Amino acid sequence: MAISGPMTAPAMGNTIGKTDVRAMSIATALFFMWGLLTSLNDILIPHLKSIFELSYAQAMLVQFAFFSSYFIFALPSGKLVEWRGYKQTMIIGLVVMAVGALLFLPAAGAASYALFLAALVVLAAGITCLQVAANPYVTILGPEKTAASRLNFSQAFNSLGTTLGPVFGGILILSTTQVTADKLHSFSAAALQTYREQQASSVRLPYIGIAIVLFALAAALGLAKMPSMQSNMNTQDFRPGEFGSEAATDSVWRHGWLLLGAVGIFLYVGGEVSVGSFLVNYFELPHIGALTEPQAAKYVGFYWGGAMVGRFIGSAVLRHVRAGIVLGTVATVAATLVVTSMMTHGSLAVWTVLAVGLFNSVMFPSIFSIGLHNLGPLTSKGSSLMVMAIVGGALLPLLQGKIADQIGIQHAFFIPVICYCYIAVFGFAARNLMEAQVPVEAVEVIS
Repeated sequence: MAISGPMTAPAMGNTIGKTDVRAMSIATALFFMWGLLTSLNDILIPHLKSIFELSYAQAMLVQFAFFSSYFIFALPSGKLVEWRGYKQTMIIGLVVMAVGALLFLPAAGAASYALFLAALVVLAAGITCLQVAANPYVTILGPEKTAASRLNFSQAFNSLGTTLGPVFGGILILSTTQVTADKLHSFSAAALQTYREQQASSVRLPYIGIAIVLFALAAALGLAKMPSMQSNMNTQDFRPGEFGSEAATDSVWRHGWLLLGAVGIFLYVGGEVSVGSFLVNYFELPHIGALTEPQAAKYVGFYWGGAMVGRFIGSAVLRHVRAGIVLGTVATVAATLVVTSMMTHGSLAVWTVLAVGLFNSVMFPSIFSIGLHNLGPLTSKGSSLMVMAIVGGALLPLLQGKIADQIGIQHAFFIPVICYCYIAVFGFAARNLMEAQVPVEAVEVIS
């Protein structure tokens, strides 16, 4: 669920005869790490909710803090790439991520929800830097003709990270024994603070380990010898703000499909994150799964694992079926699955909502490709607009949290249903827009 705009295969005049395996291995590890850290939020949410006795809306501030950083830091990260280059931007991003991970230590020590949110903002700022630079970095690690293959390979590991993150977090973070709300209310203020510090301490070891790995990756990346970007100035990418001067006589606001696509990205990311964020608490409900938090965390891995499997299936299907038709179909199925989960209970409610991940997989690249269709020199600015629309991952979970506090988690899932309905209409309406299929290079970096 780590998210950024897709890239086209670069026209970079690369003269490298073979892929730099050492540097490629480091870059692939970066994709894995930001996928893992993004999906780890789905474990932090129920954990912090329990510790601090938060409402669902308050707990969703985790995603608000995290995804707001994408909106705030996307453009500055693009400027950083212009100033320091791709490689140094990635190193800076890794260091910032590591600092954000280490900030979980004082947050746990003080048992402060505000400090946890601040740590997430710093962590996500680093991930934003990393994502803005990572795709073009991978494309210059070998021959131009295999650039798309390298991107797909690296992003497969991003999906692996999102799949393993909830499992990893469930074992290390949700393994502590928690007391009931009634018991908590019987604690004195001092006893309650002590309890919160003990529970919050479960994040220390995982995030210390993450920080160490991030610092190690930054060091390894710094030592890796890379081709000079000055020799690849023809590289075309969709970083926010790139190549914008070529379209001075036109405006992105005149392109209806782009604007509709930006709304689609907003709703897609918001819907996907909203579903994933509530799964642990949803599966704890007696009439749904009656699972403990550690048990529920393992099931969340199936949600993100479905997205990983669907990405490979979708890549093959999109070679033969128009993007609009595929998008409309998968969004319709996703909406139907969520409605089914809302209207049932037990195993059926659990597995239908988990299956949504499989159909989420091709939505982002399909919406992106449709939105950027025929933009020409405005492609970069159009991509910037859609990347900033990822802020839906910050706002819609917060809205769903407020509604869940009023009517319960299960019924609050009507929010992603509305999102998928819009995406389905958008997809079917665009079925004749694109003659070519979604290119294999247009893949989701995320989430």
